[in-house]
Amino acid sequence: MAKDKKKVNANEDKKKKHFWKEYKSELKKVKWPTPKELFNSTVAVLAIVFIVAVIIIVCDLALNSLTRLEAKGIENLQNAIVVEDSNNTVDSQENLLSENAITENELDTVENTVE
Repeated sequence: MAKDKKKVNANEDKKKKHFWKEYKSELKKVKWPTPKELFNSTVAVLAIVFIVAVIIIVCDLALNSLTRLEAKGIENLQNAIVVEDSNNTVDSQENLLSENAITENELDTVENTVE
């Protein structure tokens, strides 16, 4: 049993050493950018970020103004409906009054004829 543990530990140590050797060899293959390449890449990324930010801000402002116009349009439509309803209410009240006036006139004529 002790031999099995030693073999397992030895295999793990070999795997760890092998991993670090491969890690170092892969890092040597990496092509690191020169300072000029790094600067150019950084400028390109910042320019793209700025352009996208401007596009998003313009779209946001445009959509925001459209929703304000839409809200004003809906409010105006609601006000028009309320005014129309109030006019209809006034008209219906005037109709009732005129109907009542007709009936009162008819009552007067009926009373005059009865007397």
